[in-house]
Amino acid sequence: MNNVKELNKWANAHTYFTLDLVRIALGVFLFVKGVYFITNIPYLVDLISPIDNIGGGMFLVHYITPAHMIGGIMIAFGLLTRWAIIAQLPILIGAVLVNFMGEMHTESLFLALVTLAVCFFFLVYGSGKNSADYYFKMYQ
Repeated sequence: MNNVKELNKWANAHTYFTLDLVRIALGVFLFVKGVYFITNIPYLVDLISPIDNIGGGMFLVHYITPAHMIGGIMIAFGLLTRWAIIAQLPILIGAVLVNFMGEMHTESLFLALVTLAVCFFFLVYGSGKNSADYYFKMYQ
């Protein structure tokens, strides 16, 4: 627990508005991706078809879309950012692996790798000063 507090103190001391904009953009991107998946279920089923033989295909469909939508909103507002990103990590790692197991789509592989890298950054950095987490912590 002390490590998280130390990371929060460091992040709050080194907060930049551009990083908050990147966090908000990540949240909006994940939310839009979740909306796209929920409106285009056959596309999502086609995406996860290389790992569907493992089992749990319908579970994945019902996990990916709400996790992207709810997690995207939480990340954009900076509310429980680390927990929301932890929920995104299995999806993003799976998005990278699906490109190697099935047909290779370089643009979606690049997008998944960039999103995964940004998520890892915010997993360590946290939500920053301009977030709901900071607001609730300061005004309890």
